[in-house]
Amino acid sequence: LSLDERKIYDDGFTKNAFNQYISDMISIHRSLPSYIDEECKNEKYTSDLPNTSVIICFHNEAWSVLLRTVHSVLERTPENLLAELILVDDFSDMAHLKADLEIYMRQFSKVRILRLEKREGLIRARIRGAAISKGSVITYLDSHCECLEGWVEPLLDRIKRNPKTVVCPVIDVIDDNTFEYHYSKAYFTNVGGFDWSLQFNWHAIPEKDRKGRRDIDPVKSPTMAGGLFSIDRTFFEELGSYDPGLDIWGGENLELSFKIWMCGGILEIVPCSHVGHIFRKRSPYKWRSGVNVLKRNSVRLAEVWMDEYKKYYYERINNNLGDFGDVSSRKALRKKLQCKSFKWYLDNVYPELFVPGDAIGKGEIRNKGEVAGDVVQHCLDSEVGEDIQKVVIAYPCHKSGGNQIRNRGGRSKNCLDWASHGRQRSANVGLYWCHKKGGNQYWMLSKDGEIRRDESCIDYAGADVMVYPCHGMKGNQEWKYLPDESQILHVITSKCLEMSRDGSKLMMNVCDQANPYQHWLIQEFNRTLARQYKLL
Repeated sequence: LSLDERKIYDDGFTKNAFNQYISDMISIHRSLPSYIDEECKNEKYTSDLPNTSVIICFHNEAWSVLLRTVHSVLERTPENLLAELILVDDFSDMAHLKADLEIYMRQFSKVRILRLEKREGLIRARIRGAAISKGSVITYLDSHCECLEGWVEPLLDRIKRNPKTVVCPVIDVIDDNTFEYHYSKAYFTNVGGFDWSLQFNWHAIPEKDRKGRRDIDPVKSPTMAGGLFSIDRTFFEELGSYDPGLDIWGGENLELSFKIWMCGGILEIVPCSHVGHIFRKRSPYKWRSGVNVLKRNSVRLAEVWMDEYKKYYYERINNNLGDFGDVSSRKALRKKLQCKSFKWYLDNVYPELFVPGDAIGKGEIRNKGEVAGDVVQHCLDSEVGEDIQKVVIAYPCHKSGGNQIRNRGGRSKNCLDWASHGRQRSANVGLYWCHKKGGNQYWMLSKDGEIRRDESCIDYAGADVMVYPCHGMKGNQEWKYLPDESQILHVITSKCLEMSRDGSKLMMNVCDQANPYQHWLIQEFNRTLARQYKLL
Protein backbone atom coordinates (compact mmCIF):
# COMPACT_ATOMS: atom_id res chain seq x y z
CA LEU A 1 0.00 0.00 0.00
CA SER A 2 1.11 3.56 -0.66
CA LEU A 3 1.26 5.99 2.26
CA ASP A 4 -2.11 7.47 1.24
CA GLU A 5 -3.68 4.02 0.92
CA ARG A 6 -2.22 2.97 4.25
CA LYS A 7 -3.81 5.99 5.92
CA ILE A 8 -7.21 5.10 4.43
CA TYR A 9 -6.74 1.50 5.60
CA ASP A 10 -5.77 2.55 9.14
CA ASP A 11 -8.58 5.11 9.41
CA GLY A 12 -11.12 2.50 8.29
CA PHE A 13 -9.98 0.02 10.92
CA THR A 14 -9.98 2.71 13.61
CA LYS A 15 -13.55 3.80 12.83
CA ASN A 16 -15.07 0.37 12.21
CA ALA A 17 -12.84 -2.31 13.76
CA PHE A 18 -12.83 -4.06 10.39
CA ASN A 19 -11.12 -3.51 7.03
CA GLN A 20 -13.31 -0.85 5.44
CA TYR A 21 -10.64 -0.29 2.77
CA ILE A 22 -11.09 -3.79 1.34
CA SER A 23 -14.86 -3.75 1.89
CA ASP A 24 -15.16 -0.63 -0.27
CA MET A 25 -13.42 -2.51 -3.10
CA ILE A 26 -15.93 -5.37 -2.99
CA SER A 27 -19.27 -5.13 -4.79
CA ILE A 28 -22.26 -4.47 -2.55
CA HIS A 29 -24.00 -7.08 -4.72
CA ARG A 30 -21.21 -9.62 -4.43
CA SER A 31 -22.20 -13.19 -5.17
CA LEU A 32 -21.31 -15.92 -2.73
CA PRO A 33 -20.67 -19.55 -3.68
CA SER A 34 -23.59 -21.92 -3.29
CA TYR A 35 -22.27 -23.47 -0.11
CA ILE A 36 -25.55 -24.97 1.11
CA ASP A 37 -25.34 -28.62 2.20
CA GLU A 38 -26.68 -30.93 -0.50
CA GLU A 39 -29.37 -32.31 1.82
CA CYS A 40 -30.70 -28.79 2.39
CA LYS A 41 -31.28 -28.34 -1.34
CA ASN A 42 -33.77 -31.19 -1.26
CA GLU A 43 -35.70 -29.98 1.79
CA LYS A 44 -39.41 -29.25 1.27
CA TYR A 45 -41.00 -26.43 3.24
CA THR A 46 -44.63 -25.81 4.09
CA SER A 47 -46.67 -23.75 1.67
CA ASP A 48 -48.07 -20.36 2.61
CA LEU A 49 -45.13 -19.36 4.77
CA PRO A 50 -45.65 -16.21 6.89
CA ASN A 51 -43.93 -13.02 5.79
CA THR A 52 -41.33 -11.24 7.88
CA SER A 53 -40.21 -7.75 8.75
CA VAL A 54 -36.42 -7.65 8.74
CA ILE A 55 -35.12 -5.11 11.27
CA ILE A 56 -31.52 -3.89 11.07
CA CYS A 57 -30.28 -1.42 13.69
CA PHE A 58 -27.13 0.55 12.96
CA HIS A 59 -24.93 3.27 14.41
CA ASN A 60 -22.18 4.83 12.27
CA GLU A 61 -21.92 1.74 10.08
CA ALA A 62 -19.61 1.78 7.05
CA TRP A 63 -21.47 2.53 3.80
CA SER A 64 -20.35 -0.52 1.84
CA VAL A 65 -20.98 -2.93 4.72
CA LEU A 66 -24.47 -1.59 5.47
CA LEU A 67 -25.48 -1.62 1.80
CA ARG A 68 -24.11 -5.13 1.30
CA THR A 69 -26.25 -6.25 4.25
CA VAL A 70 -29.35 -4.58 2.80
CA HIS A 71 -28.82 -5.95 -0.70
CA SER A 72 -28.22 -9.48 0.56
CA VAL A 73 -31.66 -9.34 2.21
CA LEU A 74 -33.44 -7.75 -0.77
CA GLU A 75 -31.81 -9.99 -3.37
CA ARG A 76 -31.97 -13.30 -1.49
CA THR A 77 -35.40 -13.10 0.14
CA PRO A 78 -38.44 -14.08 -1.95
CA GLU A 79 -40.63 -11.06 -2.65
CA ASN A 80 -43.71 -12.58 -1.04
CA LEU A 81 -41.85 -13.41 2.19
CA LEU A 82 -40.34 -9.96 2.77
CA ALA A 83 -42.94 -7.64 4.27
CA GLU A 84 -40.42 -4.84 4.70
CA LEU A 85 -36.87 -4.02 5.69
CA ILE A 86 -36.64 -1.49 8.51
CA LEU A 87 -33.35 0.33 9.07
CA VAL A 88 -33.20 1.80 12.57
CA ASP A 89 -30.61 4.58 12.76
CA ASP A 90 -29.44 4.77 16.37
CA PHE A 91 -28.46 8.44 16.19
CA SER A 92 -25.56 8.11 13.74
CA ASP A 93 -23.49 11.23 13.13
CA MET A 94 -21.57 10.20 10.01
CA ALA A 95 -22.51 12.24 6.94
CA HIS A 96 -22.97 9.28 4.58
CA LEU A 97 -25.78 7.94 6.80
CA LYS A 98 -27.88 11.09 6.49
CA ALA A 99 -29.21 12.44 3.17
CA ASP A 100 -27.13 10.05 1.03
CA LEU A 101 -28.71 7.04 2.69
CA GLU A 102 -32.23 8.49 2.38
CA ILE A 103 -31.74 9.15 -1.33
CA TYR A 104 -30.24 5.73 -2.00
CA MET A 105 -32.98 3.80 -0.21
CA ARG A 106 -35.83 5.60 -1.98
CA GLN A 107 -35.44 3.21 -4.90
CA PHE A 108 -36.61 0.30 -2.72
CA SER A 109 -40.31 0.36 -1.87
CA LYS A 110 -39.89 -2.12 0.98
CA VAL A 111 -37.11 -0.26 2.80
CA ARG A 112 -38.03 2.16 5.59
CA ILE A 113 -35.65 4.22 7.72
CA LEU A 114 -36.48 5.04 11.34
CA ARG A 115 -34.33 7.79 12.82
CA LEU A 116 -33.97 7.84 16.60
CA GLU A 117 -33.80 11.24 18.28
CA LYS A 118 -31.05 10.22 20.71
CA ARG A 119 -28.60 7.35 21.20
CA GLU A 120 -30.64 4.45 22.56
CA GLY A 121 -28.39 1.41 22.15
CA LEU A 122 -29.18 -1.85 20.38
CA ILE A 123 -31.89 -3.13 22.74
CA ARG A 124 -34.15 -0.09 22.73
CA ALA A 125 -33.46 0.50 19.03
CA ARG A 126 -34.73 -3.01 18.32
CA ILE A 127 -37.83 -2.37 20.44
CA ARG A 128 -38.53 0.80 18.45
CA GLY A 129 -38.11 -1.03 15.16
CA ALA A 130 -40.49 -3.81 16.18
CA ALA A 131 -43.09 -1.25 17.25
CA ILE A 132 -43.51 0.09 13.70
CA SER A 133 -43.14 -3.23 11.87
CA LYS A 134 -46.07 -5.01 10.21
CA GLY A 135 -44.82 -8.48 9.23
CA SER A 136 -46.20 -11.67 10.80
CA VAL A 137 -42.66 -12.57 11.87
CA ILE A 138 -39.93 -10.27 13.16
CA THR A 139 -36.39 -11.03 12.01
CA TYR A 140 -33.46 -9.19 13.55
CA LEU A 141 -30.12 -8.93 11.76
CA ASP A 142 -26.99 -6.97 12.58
CA SER A 143 -25.82 -4.26 10.19
CA HIS A 144 -22.68 -6.12 9.09
CA CYS A 145 -24.14 -9.37 7.70
CA GLU A 146 -24.67 -11.18 4.42
CA CYS A 147 -27.53 -13.62 3.89
CA LEU A 148 -27.00 -16.68 1.73
CA GLU A 149 -29.53 -17.81 -0.86
CA GLY A 150 -32.32 -19.75 0.84
CA TRP A 151 -31.64 -18.26 4.26
CA VAL A 152 -35.17 -17.29 5.25
CA GLU A 153 -37.42 -20.18 4.15
CA PRO A 154 -36.05 -22.71 6.71
CA LEU A 155 -36.61 -20.17 9.51
CA LEU A 156 -40.16 -19.27 8.52
CA ASP A 157 -41.03 -22.95 8.02
CA ARG A 158 -40.26 -23.74 11.67
CA ILE A 159 -42.39 -20.80 12.86
CA LYS A 160 -45.24 -21.82 10.53
CA ARG A 161 -45.22 -25.29 12.11
CA ASN A 162 -45.15 -23.88 15.65
CA PRO A 163 -45.49 -20.11 16.23
CA LYS A 164 -43.80 -20.48 19.63
CA THR A 165 -40.59 -21.73 18.03
CA VAL A 166 -37.88 -19.06 17.89
CA VAL A 167 -35.23 -19.78 15.28
CA CYS A 168 -31.64 -18.73 14.60
CA PRO A 169 -29.62 -19.26 11.44
CA VAL A 170 -26.16 -20.75 11.52
CA ILE A 171 -23.85 -17.75 11.86
CA ASP A 172 -20.95 -17.99 9.43
CA VAL A 173 -17.81 -15.91 9.88
CA ILE A 174 -16.93 -13.08 7.53
CA ASP A 175 -13.26 -12.30 8.11
CA ASP A 176 -12.86 -8.78 9.53
CA ASN A 177 -9.70 -8.19 7.49
CA THR A 178 -10.07 -10.06 4.19
CA PHE A 179 -13.91 -10.27 4.08
CA GLU A 180 -13.61 -13.92 3.10
CA TYR A 181 -16.83 -15.83 3.81
CA HIS A 182 -16.26 -18.96 5.92
CA TYR A 183 -19.15 -21.38 5.55
CA SER A 184 -19.85 -23.83 8.38
CA LYS A 185 -21.09 -27.26 7.33
CA ALA A 186 -24.19 -28.65 9.05
CA TYR A 187 -22.18 -31.36 10.81
CA PHE A 188 -20.31 -28.69 12.79
CA THR A 189 -23.42 -26.87 14.04
CA ASN A 190 -23.05 -25.78 17.67
CA VAL A 191 -25.68 -24.72 20.17
CA GLY A 192 -25.69 -21.83 22.62
CA GLY A 193 -25.04 -22.01 26.34
CA PHE A 194 -23.87 -19.73 29.13
CA ASP A 195 -21.66 -19.77 32.20
CA TRP A 196 -22.30 -18.51 35.71
CA SER A 197 -20.73 -15.17 34.85
CA LEU A 198 -23.74 -14.94 32.52
CA GLN A 199 -21.52 -14.94 29.46
CA PHE A 200 -22.89 -16.57 26.31
CA ASN A 201 -20.85 -19.44 24.88
CA TRP A 202 -21.03 -22.04 22.13
CA HIS A 203 -20.74 -25.76 22.71
CA ALA A 204 -21.18 -28.98 20.77
CA ILE A 205 -24.61 -30.55 20.38
CA PRO A 206 -25.02 -32.92 23.38
CA GLU A 207 -24.84 -36.61 22.58
CA LYS A 208 -28.45 -37.15 23.68
CA ASP A 209 -29.60 -34.66 21.02
CA ARG A 210 -27.43 -36.15 18.26
CA LYS A 211 -29.16 -39.52 18.38
CA GLY A 212 -31.64 -40.10 15.58
CA ARG A 213 -31.17 -36.73 13.87
CA ARG A 214 -29.76 -35.74 10.52
CA ASP A 215 -27.06 -33.09 10.50
CA ILE A 216 -29.43 -30.66 8.75
CA ASP A 217 -32.30 -31.08 11.23
CA PRO A 218 -33.10 -28.08 13.45
CA VAL A 219 -31.58 -28.52 16.90
CA LYS A 220 -32.78 -27.20 20.24
CA SER A 221 -30.46 -24.64 21.82
CA PRO A 222 -30.46 -23.52 25.49
CA THR A 223 -29.56 -19.95 24.48
CA MET A 224 -29.03 -17.78 21.42
CA ALA A 225 -26.17 -15.46 20.49
CA GLY A 226 -28.82 -12.79 20.01
CA GLY A 227 -27.73 -10.92 16.90
CA LEU A 228 -29.69 -12.87 14.30
CA PHE A 229 -33.04 -14.59 14.87
CA SER A 230 -36.69 -14.79 13.81
CA ILE A 231 -39.69 -14.80 16.14
CA ASP A 232 -43.45 -14.77 15.64
CA ARG A 233 -44.71 -11.25 16.29
CA THR A 234 -47.58 -12.31 18.56
CA PHE A 235 -45.33 -14.55 20.65
CA PHE A 236 -42.69 -11.81 20.91
CA GLU A 237 -45.30 -9.36 22.17
CA GLU A 238 -46.70 -11.96 24.57
CA LEU A 239 -43.20 -12.38 26.04
CA GLY A 240 -42.97 -8.64 26.59
CA SER A 241 -40.47 -8.11 23.79
CA TYR A 242 -37.09 -7.07 25.21
CA ASP A 243 -36.88 -5.73 28.76
CA PRO A 244 -36.85 -1.95 28.09
CA GLY A 245 -34.87 -1.53 31.31
CA LEU A 246 -31.87 -3.25 29.72
CA ASP A 247 -29.35 -0.66 28.63
CA ILE A 248 -27.39 -0.44 25.35
CA TRP A 249 -26.56 -4.12 24.70
CA GLY A 250 -25.47 -7.21 26.61
CA GLY A 251 -27.48 -9.81 28.48
CA GLU A 252 -30.57 -9.33 26.31
CA ASN A 253 -29.88 -12.58 24.47
CA LEU A 254 -29.90 -14.62 27.70
CA GLU A 255 -32.96 -12.79 29.04
CA LEU A 256 -34.87 -13.62 25.87
CA SER A 257 -33.54 -17.19 25.76
CA PHE A 258 -34.60 -17.94 29.34
CA LYS A 259 -38.11 -16.59 28.91
CA ILE A 260 -38.63 -18.32 25.56
CA TRP A 261 -38.00 -21.69 27.19
CA MET A 262 -39.57 -20.97 30.58
CA CYS A 263 -42.73 -19.41 29.11
CA GLY A 264 -43.77 -22.15 26.69
CA GLY A 265 -41.53 -21.65 23.69
CA ILE A 266 -38.74 -23.52 21.92
CA LEU A 267 -35.42 -22.10 20.75
CA GLU A 268 -33.73 -23.73 17.76
CA ILE A 269 -30.76 -23.35 15.46
CA VAL A 270 -31.60 -24.23 11.86
CA PRO A 271 -28.60 -25.68 9.95
CA CYS A 272 -30.11 -25.04 6.50
CA SER A 273 -30.27 -21.28 7.15
CA HIS A 274 -26.98 -19.38 6.91
CA VAL A 275 -26.12 -15.73 7.49
CA GLY A 276 -22.55 -14.43 7.51
CA HIS A 277 -21.47 -11.96 10.18
CA ILE A 278 -18.37 -9.81 10.60
CA PHE A 279 -16.97 -10.62 14.03
CA ARG A 280 -14.97 -7.64 15.25
CA LYS A 281 -12.21 -7.97 17.82
CA ARG A 282 -13.31 -4.78 19.59
CA SER A 283 -16.30 -2.45 19.65
CA PRO A 284 -15.69 0.81 17.74
CA TYR A 285 -18.44 2.63 19.63
CA LYS A 286 -18.12 4.92 22.63
CA TRP A 287 -20.54 5.10 25.55
CA ARG A 288 -20.75 7.06 28.73
CA SER A 289 -18.22 5.90 31.29
CA GLY A 290 -18.84 4.99 34.91
CA VAL A 291 -21.65 2.50 34.27
CA ASN A 292 -21.05 -1.24 34.03
CA VAL A 293 -23.87 -1.85 31.58
CA LEU A 294 -23.33 -5.57 31.16
CA LYS A 295 -23.40 -6.15 34.92
CA ARG A 296 -26.50 -4.01 35.35
CA ASN A 297 -28.32 -5.90 32.58
CA SER A 298 -27.18 -9.26 33.94
CA VAL A 299 -28.43 -8.45 37.45
CA ARG A 300 -31.82 -7.48 36.00
CA LEU A 301 -32.22 -10.78 34.18
CA ALA A 302 -30.96 -12.73 37.21
CA GLU A 303 -33.46 -11.00 39.50
CA VAL A 304 -36.39 -11.77 37.21
CA TRP A 305 -35.61 -15.19 35.75
CA MET A 306 -33.02 -17.14 37.73
CA ASP A 307 -34.78 -17.69 41.08
CA GLU A 308 -32.47 -19.07 43.76
CA TYR A 309 -29.77 -19.74 41.15
CA LYS A 310 -29.06 -16.02 40.83
CA LYS A 311 -26.74 -16.33 43.84
CA TYR A 312 -24.17 -18.12 41.67
CA TYR A 313 -23.88 -15.10 39.41
CA TYR A 314 -23.82 -12.74 42.38
CA GLU A 315 -20.89 -14.67 43.86
CA ARG A 316 -18.99 -13.95 40.63
CA ILE A 317 -19.44 -10.21 41.16
CA ASN A 318 -18.76 -10.40 44.92
CA ASN A 319 -22.46 -9.66 45.59
CA ASN A 320 -21.94 -6.10 44.34
CA LEU A 321 -25.28 -5.73 42.54
CA GLY A 322 -25.26 -1.96 42.07
CA ASP A 323 -28.32 -0.05 40.90
CA PHE A 324 -30.22 -2.29 38.47
CA GLY A 325 -33.49 -0.35 38.40
CA ASP A 326 -37.07 -1.46 39.02
CA VAL A 327 -37.87 -4.99 37.84
CA SER A 328 -41.36 -5.29 39.36
CA SER A 329 -43.14 -5.06 35.99
CA ARG A 330 -40.95 -7.81 34.53
CA LYS A 331 -41.63 -10.06 37.52
CA ALA A 332 -45.35 -9.36 37.12
CA LEU A 333 -45.10 -10.36 33.44
CA ARG A 334 -43.46 -13.64 34.38
CA LYS A 335 -46.21 -14.34 36.92
CA LYS A 336 -48.94 -13.46 34.43
CA LEU A 337 -47.48 -15.83 31.83
CA GLN A 338 -47.16 -18.61 34.46
CA CYS A 339 -43.61 -19.31 33.35
CA LYS A 340 -41.73 -22.31 34.67
CA SER A 341 -38.91 -22.17 37.24
CA PHE A 342 -35.25 -21.77 36.43
CA LYS A 343 -34.68 -25.19 37.99
CA TRP A 344 -37.02 -26.61 35.36
CA TYR A 345 -34.93 -24.87 32.69
CA LEU A 346 -31.69 -26.35 34.03
CA ASP A 347 -33.17 -29.84 34.45
CA ASN A 348 -34.92 -30.02 31.09
CA VAL A 349 -33.21 -27.62 28.72
CA TYR A 350 -29.60 -27.39 29.90
CA PRO A 351 -28.82 -30.41 32.11
CA GLU A 352 -25.21 -30.36 30.87
CA LEU A 353 -24.45 -27.15 32.79
CA PHE A 354 -22.36 -27.56 35.95
CA VAL A 355 -24.30 -26.10 38.90
CA PRO A 356 -22.05 -24.52 41.57
CA GLY A 357 -24.34 -25.74 44.35
CA ASP A 358 -22.44 -29.02 44.25
CA ALA A 359 -19.13 -27.25 44.99
CA ILE A 360 -17.49 -27.87 48.38
CA GLY A 361 -15.26 -24.81 47.97
CA LYS A 362 -15.58 -21.60 46.00
CA GLY A 363 -14.22 -18.10 45.60
CA GLU A 364 -10.62 -16.96 45.37
CA ILE A 365 -7.70 -19.30 46.11
CA ARG A 366 -5.21 -17.16 48.00
CA ASN A 367 -1.52 -17.85 48.60
CA LYS A 368 0.13 -16.44 51.72
CA GLY A 369 3.76 -16.90 50.76
CA GLU A 370 5.91 -13.81 51.25
CA VAL A 371 7.23 -12.06 48.15
CA ALA A 372 10.08 -9.63 48.84
CA GLY A 373 8.94 -6.02 48.87
CA ASP A 374 5.33 -6.96 48.18
CA VAL A 375 2.62 -6.85 50.83
CA VAL A 376 -0.29 -7.58 48.48
CA GLN A 377 -1.70 -11.11 48.52
CA HIS A 378 -1.69 -13.14 45.33
CA CYS A 379 -4.50 -15.31 43.99
CA LEU A 380 -4.75 -18.19 41.55
CA ASP A 381 -5.69 -16.45 38.31
CA SER A 382 -6.33 -17.57 34.76
CA GLU A 383 -8.59 -17.07 31.80
CA VAL A 384 -11.14 -19.61 30.69
CA GLY A 385 -13.01 -19.98 27.46
CA GLU A 386 -13.68 -22.13 24.45
CA ASP A 387 -10.02 -22.24 23.56
CA ILE A 388 -8.50 -23.06 26.93
CA GLN A 389 -4.83 -23.92 27.06
CA LYS A 390 -3.07 -21.65 29.53
CA VAL A 391 -0.75 -21.90 32.48
CA VAL A 392 -2.37 -21.00 35.80
CA ILE A 393 -0.63 -18.04 37.47
CA ALA A 394 -0.80 -16.02 40.69
CA TYR A 395 -2.17 -12.50 40.73
CA PRO A 396 -2.82 -9.96 43.50
CA CYS A 397 -5.97 -11.03 45.37
CA HIS A 398 -8.93 -8.76 44.58
CA LYS A 399 -11.84 -10.38 46.48
CA SER A 400 -14.17 -9.85 43.55
CA GLY A 401 -14.54 -13.52 42.76
CA GLY A 402 -13.88 -14.45 39.20
CA ASN A 403 -10.62 -16.30 38.79
CA GLN A 404 -8.99 -16.48 42.25
CA ILE A 405 -7.95 -18.74 45.16
CA ARG A 406 -5.56 -17.39 47.85
CA ASN A 407 -2.14 -18.62 49.04
CA ARG A 408 -1.42 -18.35 52.78
CA GLY A 409 2.37 -18.10 53.00
CA GLY A 410 3.67 -14.80 54.42
CA ARG A 411 3.09 -11.11 54.08
CA SER A 412 2.55 -11.33 50.34
CA LYS A 413 -0.85 -12.85 49.64
CA ASN A 414 -1.22 -14.20 46.12
CA CYS A 415 -4.26 -15.69 44.41
CA LEU A 416 -4.66 -18.29 41.70
CA ASP A 417 -5.87 -16.34 38.68
CA TRP A 418 -6.90 -17.50 35.22
CA ALA A 419 -8.77 -15.33 32.71
CA SER A 420 -10.65 -16.78 29.79
CA HIS A 421 -9.76 -15.83 26.23
CA GLY A 422 -12.14 -16.53 23.43
CA ARG A 423 -11.70 -19.91 21.83
CA GLN A 424 -8.39 -21.11 23.13
CA ARG A 425 -8.42 -24.73 24.34
CA SER A 426 -5.86 -24.67 27.15
CA ALA A 427 -4.16 -22.05 29.29
CA ASN A 428 -1.56 -21.65 31.99
CA VAL A 429 -2.83 -20.87 35.47
CA GLY A 430 -0.84 -18.31 37.42
CA LEU A 431 -0.76 -15.98 40.40
CA TYR A 432 -1.79 -12.34 40.42
CA TRP A 433 -2.55 -9.87 43.17
CA CYS A 434 -5.93 -10.75 44.62
CA HIS A 435 -8.38 -8.09 43.43
CA LYS A 436 -11.64 -9.18 45.08
CA LYS A 437 -13.58 -8.63 41.86
CA GLY A 438 -14.37 -12.18 40.85
CA GLY A 439 -13.70 -12.70 37.18
CA ASN A 440 -10.49 -14.66 36.62
CA GLN A 441 -9.98 -15.34 40.33
CA TYR A 442 -13.25 -17.18 41.04
CA TRP A 443 -12.88 -20.96 41.35
CA MET A 444 -14.95 -23.90 42.52
CA LEU A 445 -13.77 -27.14 44.12
CA SER A 446 -16.21 -29.82 42.98
CA LYS A 447 -17.18 -32.99 44.82
CA ASP A 448 -15.12 -34.87 42.21
CA GLY A 449 -11.98 -32.98 43.23
CA GLU A 450 -11.95 -30.62 40.26
CA ILE A 451 -10.78 -27.03 40.67
CA ARG A 452 -12.93 -25.53 38.00
CA ARG A 453 -14.63 -22.49 36.57
CA ASP A 454 -17.68 -23.53 34.62
CA GLU A 455 -16.48 -26.12 32.08
CA SER A 456 -12.73 -25.49 32.55
CA CYS A 457 -10.56 -27.39 35.05
CA ILE A 458 -7.06 -26.99 36.47
CA ASP A 459 -4.93 -29.82 35.09
CA TYR A 460 -1.40 -31.04 35.87
CA ALA A 461 0.26 -33.55 33.54
CA GLY A 462 3.85 -33.19 34.76
CA ALA A 463 4.84 -29.81 33.30
CA ASP A 464 2.98 -26.53 33.80
CA VAL A 465 -0.21 -26.21 35.80
CA MET A 466 -2.77 -25.66 33.04
CA VAL A 467 -6.46 -25.18 32.46
CA TYR A 468 -8.18 -27.63 30.13
CA PRO A 469 -11.80 -28.48 29.38
CA CYS A 470 -13.17 -30.60 32.24
CA HIS A 471 -13.31 -34.27 31.24
CA GLY A 472 -14.88 -35.76 34.39
CA MET A 473 -12.36 -38.62 34.54
CA LYS A 474 -10.35 -37.31 37.51
CA GLY A 475 -6.72 -38.25 36.74
CA ASN A 476 -4.74 -35.07 35.98
CA GLN A 477 -7.72 -32.99 37.13
CA GLU A 478 -8.23 -34.48 40.61
CA TRP A 479 -7.18 -32.33 43.57
CA LYS A 480 -7.74 -32.52 47.32
CA TYR A 481 -7.83 -29.53 49.63
CA LEU A 482 -6.40 -30.17 53.11
CA PRO A 483 -7.92 -27.33 55.18
CA ASP A 484 -5.96 -28.04 58.37
CA GLU A 485 -2.65 -28.01 56.49
CA SER A 486 -3.85 -25.34 54.02
CA GLN A 487 -2.42 -27.42 51.17
CA ILE A 488 -3.77 -28.41 47.77
CA LEU A 489 -2.79 -31.99 46.91
CA HIS A 490 -2.66 -33.37 43.38
CA VAL A 491 -4.02 -36.85 44.03
CA ILE A 492 -2.32 -39.03 41.41
CA THR A 493 1.16 -37.49 41.86
CA SER A 494 0.87 -36.86 45.64
CA LYS A 495 2.52 -33.47 45.04
CA CYS A 496 1.38 -30.14 46.46
CA LEU A 497 0.65 -26.92 44.64
CA GLU A 498 3.31 -24.29 45.38
CA MET A 499 3.97 -20.66 44.47
CA SER A 500 7.48 -19.62 43.46
CA ARG A 501 9.34 -17.35 45.91
CA ASP A 502 8.98 -14.34 43.61
CA GLY A 503 5.27 -14.96 43.06
CA SER A 504 5.73 -15.30 39.31
CA LYS A 505 4.69 -18.90 38.71
CA LEU A 506 3.14 -22.08 40.05
CA MET A 507 4.89 -25.41 40.46
CA MET A 508 4.22 -28.84 41.90
CA ASN A 509 6.52 -30.05 44.67
CA VAL A 510 6.91 -32.62 47.43
CA CYS A 511 4.39 -31.70 50.12
CA ASP A 512 6.01 -29.78 52.99
CA GLN A 513 3.76 -28.49 55.76
CA ALA A 514 6.49 -26.06 56.87
CA ASN A 515 6.63 -24.41 53.43
CA PRO A 516 4.43 -21.26 53.50
CA TYR A 517 4.39 -21.13 49.69
CA GLN A 518 2.28 -24.29 49.75
CA HIS A 519 -0.30 -22.64 52.02
CA TRP A 520 -3.59 -21.83 50.32
CA LEU A 521 -6.87 -20.41 51.55
CA ILE A 522 -10.07 -21.14 49.66
CA GLN A 523 -12.44 -18.26 50.31
CA GLU A 524 -15.40 -20.49 51.21
CA PHE A 525 -14.78 -24.13 52.13
CA ASN A 526 -17.66 -26.33 53.33
CA ARG A 527 -16.22 -28.95 55.71
CA THR A 528 -19.63 -30.55 56.23
CA LEU A 529 -20.12 -31.11 52.52
CA ALA A 530 -16.51 -32.29 52.17
CA ARG A 531 -17.09 -34.93 54.85
CA GLN A 532 -20.35 -35.94 53.18
CA TYR A 533 -18.44 -36.66 49.97
CA LYS A 534 -15.64 -38.37 51.96
CA LEU A 535 -13.11 -35.73 50.96
CA LEU A 536 -11.94 -35.15 54.55
